Amino acid sequence: MQREEGFNTKMADGPDEYDTEAGCVPLLHPESLVYGQRVQNSQKSPGSAHTPQEQEDASFSHQEIKSQSHYNHGYGESLGRKTHIDDYSTWDIVKATQYGIYERCRELVEAGYDVRQPDKENVTLLHWAAINNRIDLVKYYISKGAIVDQLGGDLNSTPLHWATRQGHLSMVVQLMKYGADPSLIDGEGCSCIHLAAQFGHTSIVAYLIAKGQDVDMMDQNGMTPLMWAAYRTHSVDPTRLLLTFNVSVNLGDKYHKNTALHWAVLAGNTTVISLLLEAGANVDAQNIKGESALDLAKQRKNVWMINHLQEARQAKGYDNPSFLRKLKADKEFRQKVMLGTPFLVIWLVGFIADLNIDSWLIKGLMYGGVWATVQFLSKSFFDHSMHSALPLGIYLATKFWMYVTWFFWFWNDLNFLFIHLPFLANSVALFYNFGKSWKSDPGIIKATEEQKKKTIVELAETGSLDLSIFCSTCLIRKPVRSKHCGVCNRCIAKFDHHCPWVGNCVGAGNHRYFMGYLFFLLFMICWMIYGCISYWGLHCETTYTKDGFWTYITQIATCSPWMFWMFLNSIFHFMWVAVLLMCQMYQISCLGITTNERMNARRYKHFKVTTTSIESPFKVCLLAKELPIKEEFYKKKLHRTQE
Repeated sequence: MQREEGFNTKMADGPDEYDTEAGCVPLLHPESLVYGQRVQNSQKSPGSAHTPQEQEDASFSHQEIKSQSHYNHGYGESLGRKTHIDDYSTWDIVKATQYGIYERCRELVEAGYDVRQPDKENVTLLHWAAINNRIDLVKYYISKGAIVDQLGGDLNSTPLHWATRQGHLSMVVQLMKYGADPSLIDGEGCSCIHLAAQFGHTSIVAYLIAKGQDVDMMDQNGMTPLMWAAYRTHSVDPTRLLLTFNVSVNLGDKYHKNTALHWAVLAGNTTVISLLLEAGANVDAQNIKGESALDLAKQRKNVWMINHLQEARQAKGYDNPSFLRKLKADKEFRQKVMLGTPFLVIWLVGFIADLNIDSWLIKGLMYGGVWATVQFLSKSFFDHSMHSALPLGIYLATKFWMYVTWFFWFWNDLNFLFIHLPFLANSVALFYNFGKSWKSDPGIIKATEEQKKKTIVELAETGSLDLSIFCSTCLIRKPVRSKHCGVCNRCIAKFDHHCPWVGNCVGAGNHRYFMGYLFFLLFMICWMIYGCISYWGLHCETTYTKDGFWTYITQIATCSPWMFWMFLNSIFHFMWVAVLLMCQMYQISCLGITTNERMNARRYKHFKVTTTSIESPFKVCLLAKELPIKEEFYKKKLHRTQE
């Protein structure tokens, strides 16, 4: 019997390069797996014809049946596509099991075949049924006395191991209902959670953890599920899922002390590297040879990995003097710098322009100094993981200097009863709605650890553990209209969008406050524009009617550069606030959808989308009921959804 050619597909650049880079070889090397060879070479494999009938069917078998290597996750499905062979009466029980021919299998068992009997290469019928996802046959064989955890094959694996490798969640659920033990190790020293992690079967990883498997369990190689996922799976999950379960991100393996970050670098797994760095992985952790992940990246000469690992070190202040290191390590201080910088910059731009200096060269040098200062602060202290801090700082700074201008420049020039009093009343409403938009719960969908695990088990056992309705980060069933916010890293009910100007998501809990914020902010800006125009009329000599618009612009800019700077800021904010308010009102009153739903309507089955329109099932209730409903209703509704 021949082994499958090309089975030992190399991961990353293969074990030889790994030996060179890491300087250590695992007790059982990740590339030494022979599971697929065992499965293909079984005595009764459909690809090996030993009987006359099998000789006749050999050509069909080679075309129709893929190798059962653990790299071929669709093996069972390919067997199920056989349609043009109708005479199963001569098939042996192994082949009938592989193809899921229930009646033929029952006929042979009733005739006296022992379901516990392995073939000459020690593979049982339960193994074949498990790898091909034949749930009815598994139930039948177990009812006839099959041992659910019987070991078999070259790797001495259980049927649960075989089902896990192939990614058959429904089979994993079924076997565990019959008492299969996922903590048993196979001949490679791996339990089921390690196999699921290294082959990227996120739903199985979630189910096993929910059923009590240790998220930091080490196999006999000293590898945890996170390490396997970092080394083998070049996608967001299951790494993101494991991180959500509070896995030990800086744990080193048993033999060469590589962390998950080391393994991700060795595999060139840029996706997982980013996730691990965001999760706080120790960039300076060293393996048994004293090599950090950055050292391994430099050995590979991978520019992307080197840059990101160096940036991670710099973000923690490792490459700066001790004083800067201490400041940079303080996340609260970095956030204050990001919020405070716009206050300084907006003031300096107007202050320098307002200086009574005729030389534009001097002013240009001063502006250059401002630019250099901003560059230094940005490089040294800005934390780009805090996405909303800078836009929020710009908004707060702009509003602060507008109010300073109002009270110090406009107060004595404008009528109190008709101008100042409405402006102050508008400001109170603005502050209230802004505060509620900024600090209130936007509709975060919450669940305890036990609730999350219960949800996973329920979804898995009902066959609906689908990432389209299950969030692998928050570990909750996503209600209709909810979405996971990539900035806040939370699932939000009736998610509209993440607004950087308020530093928060806009959702079920604060959407009405956000609408009030936009409304009163627009009026505040209009009052500010009115104040600027009134100031120029009272304090500046202008000849608009005589010399035209552009001369007028020059005159008001020269008369009071600070006032002109505030006017430009007012115009800028007026434009985006007016556009956003109109869009929000149109979506609520005419479409009955959120911003997220409007942008991604084709992804959601409950919307009817044509080339010219979007038909929403929420249009009526959004106007009549949803907007006035109090926040407590949403919380109760979300709680019922989770239950």
